[in-house]
Amino acid sequence: MNPIQHRYDFVLLFDVVNGNPNGDPDAGNSPRIDPETGHGLVSDVCLKRKIRNYICLAKVENDKPSRGYDIYVKEGSILNQQHQLAYDAPPLKDSKDKDKDEKIKLARDWMCQTFFDIRMFGAVMTTGVNCGQVRGPVQLAFSISVDPIVSLEQSITRMAVTTEKESGKQEGSNRTMGRKEIVPYALYSCHGFISPQLAGQTGFSDDDLKLLWDALKTMFEFDRSAARGEMASRKLVVFEHENPLGNFPAHALFERVKTARRDLTKPPRAYADYAVTVDKAALPPGITLHEMI
Repeated sequence: MNPIQHRYDFVLLFDVVNGNPNGDPDAGNSPRIDPETGHGLVSDVCLKRKIRNYICLAKVENDKPSRGYDIYVKEGSILNQQHQLAYDAPPLKDSKDKDKDEKIKLARDWMCQTFFDIRMFGAVMTTGVNCGQVRGPVQLAFSISVDPIVSLEQSITRMAVTTEKESGKQEGSNRTMGRKEIVPYALYSCHGFISPQLAGQTGFSDDDLKLLWDALKTMFEFDRSAARGEMASRKLVVFEHENPLGNFPAHALFERVKTARRDLTKPPRAYADYAVTVDKAALPPGITLHEMI
């Protein structure tokens, strides 16, 4: 498959209801927050995890990943063993006469062809046997909430216990206390960038691009948990550039996607509390706008 030829910049709006979209392990897993502004944050790594998980579900044949759609960074995988796979497969398997640089290039190409997330996000694969480094064509920025968020700490109880007394019975109350933090409601905005130049190096194709759009639209549907509450992709606006180098600055295109509170007298508690508009008038030459959600 041929690599993509156009540059893309996109805006993804997603929201959370009564959940923690991305806990900070350095803050007791509280929702990430900008302490100066109070706006919520969601890391790029968090969204990449959800995209990877979607690919694991969407590209499966006979309980195994479809060819070319395995995932490099997944739970329980040992990365050095993933690297060794490249050296155990043709054409590297029988390439004793090739020098070190040639072997690394062959290994890097094999990893890109085999693992979708390397082809998309890139990876550093220099531990164990050296498979080189790949800079991915798809890059995500930190997501930022449209308004400041409030994190509510909720006390929870557990009726079961983990150990028993010497008598073999648990006497008295079983209840143990815990806590969880939730955001009552927040709408987040994520900016993304796709480079055709880097896609040419990894082989990221139009089919891969379509799969990425599908993941961004539905990834939260397959990531349900009590901790994350209700999350959903609400808006996906893509700006396609005719020129591979770009026809207009990304930040100026992103400004065309506007969000505004409908009622400033009360805090937002649903997506309907916002008016989201996309300025489609007088687009710069060479720019095509795709409103995918």
